[in-house]
Amino acid sequence: MTTHDPITLEIIQNSLQSAADEMFAAMKKTAMSSIIYEVLDMGTGILDAKGEIACSGAGIPAFIGVLDKAVKVIAAKYDEPGAVRPGDVFATNDPYHGGVTHLNDIVVAMPVFVDGELIAWTANIAHNSDVGGMAPGSLSGDATEIFQEGLRLPAVKIIAEGTPIKPVFDIIKVNSRMPDVLEGDVWAAIASVRIGARRLAEIAGKYGVGTFKTAMDHFMDYGETVSRTELANLPKGTFELSEEQDDGRIFNVKITITDDAFTVDLTDNPDQSPNPVNTSRDGVMVAAQMIFKSLTDPYSPANGGSFRPIALLTREGSVFHASEPAPIGFYYEIELRVYDLMWRCLAPHMPDRLAAGHFASVCGTFIGGIHPDTGRQYTIIEPQLGGWGASRNADGNSAIFCGFHGETYNCPAEINEARNGLYVDRMELNTEPGGEGEHTGGRGIVMDYRVRADNGFLTAGYTRSKFPAWSLDGGREGSPNYVEYRPKDGAPQRFAFVSGLTTRTDDVIRVVTGNGGGLGDPKRRDPEAVRADVKNGLITAERAREVYGVTV
Repeated sequence: MTTHDPITLEIIQNSLQSAADEMFAAMKKTAMSSIIYEVLDMGTGILDAKGEIACSGAGIPAFIGVLDKAVKVIAAKYDEPGAVRPGDVFATNDPYHGGVTHLNDIVVAMPVFVDGELIAWTANIAHNSDVGGMAPGSLSGDATEIFQEGLRLPAVKIIAEGTPIKPVFDIIKVNSRMPDVLEGDVWAAIASVRIGARRLAEIAGKYGVGTFKTAMDHFMDYGETVSRTELANLPKGTFELSEEQDDGRIFNVKITITDDAFTVDLTDNPDQSPNPVNTSRDGVMVAAQMIFKSLTDPYSPANGGSFRPIALLTREGSVFHASEPAPIGFYYEIELRVYDLMWRCLAPHMPDRLAAGHFASVCGTFIGGIHPDTGRQYTIIEPQLGGWGASRNADGNSAIFCGFHGETYNCPAEINEARNGLYVDRMELNTEPGGEGEHTGGRGIVMDYRVRADNGFLTAGYTRSKFPAWSLDGGREGSPNYVEYRPKDGAPQRFAFVSGLTTRTDDVIRVVTGNGGGLGDPKRRDPEAVRADVKNGLITAERAREVYGVTV
């Protein structure tokens, strides 16, 4: 018997959320890579039978928007009767076959059956330390085609009716420089979707399949209603912005907001790059979903209904809609560029909703080599903290992950030193000039890694290095993101992008992330706040006098 009782439907929805959170906890506690169990570079979700996202666990906001797109590709590929069966598990990591992001990110999905009927899917995604390719860590700025970036899993079945397909696991392992770690992380993902599937079967068994499906549909419709209600409160019109990027390309966006739709037009943009600074169309949709959610209803759970008002226009073969076999390893920086471009385009028109620009880069830092104690390959994958922009009511936050990375954490120095072949010599706030205003931008960080053995490597890809975080209303721009290689013997070298740089014992890799943009004339800043900044060592007395007109 199907019920539409609102209390029952709400209980089911909360039960789904609890199941997604339990999936997240299971994956976190069983993964082998610190990028997963410490940084939480992962996401979990529950989807309906058609692949629409119903609810999600914690994790990276940009990852939650991946799962529905991946599951829809899997469901479409295996649409013949009997092709999907209870106990099956699927995996994809290929952006041209439902993976959305890049090859390091493996999506694992499992169908949920009750009484022979497919009622839902459970899914997760996580960054894996090495999936093969031309470089350790599977990321290289030198890649010119996706074949060089690692093993491609084009929406394949990895477990059939509960039994692992051993040849598939053998292929996955043999392609990795860290096979045991990769296998362990994949099994953590499998454990996560299995516990989610078990919980969903219990919920549907308790309330009935009909009521279970009704609850999913009801909450998605509610998500759409909330979004459309808030959409009506946004300023209407067409807003445009063109912005030069660090590499000289010009990116363009046109956003049209009506009572019924939020349309993002990215058709007028450069062709895809021969280097891995491209993204898939699905990745751009994730960026649009993130900005739309922050403008409409940022505090409630997101589901498929939340994003129904979005319309996205792209041009295939462009940097924002890459065509196979374009490399896509650093997709996250391009996706962030889209997110920040939309943010900057709308910020002057929505002063109560959007702050000044943040450091807007994952600042992904990849350091690896042979561990001097164990003789095994290690690879650090480290997103970095940075400064957020000032709002009209407060200074920006310091040392927070970028808008793409969301609910994640930096890897503790103790874990890095125990697991990897390096020392963390320092981590402190960035006191470079930048971000001054009536309200100041938050501070980035300065972090030093000191390597312990010869023949290691450094790969990094930072944006907002030439053009720092943008300001508002007379505030000052933030400061740049960059990585500095400081060899034990020799002069420091500064990079925004670097691939496979050889490191040696006692060389230092210094990460510097930017301060966020300031807002308002610095001369209007509260003098007591300026004096506090001087006391805390964030600015000098001389700069306080020069920029703020305050004598300390």
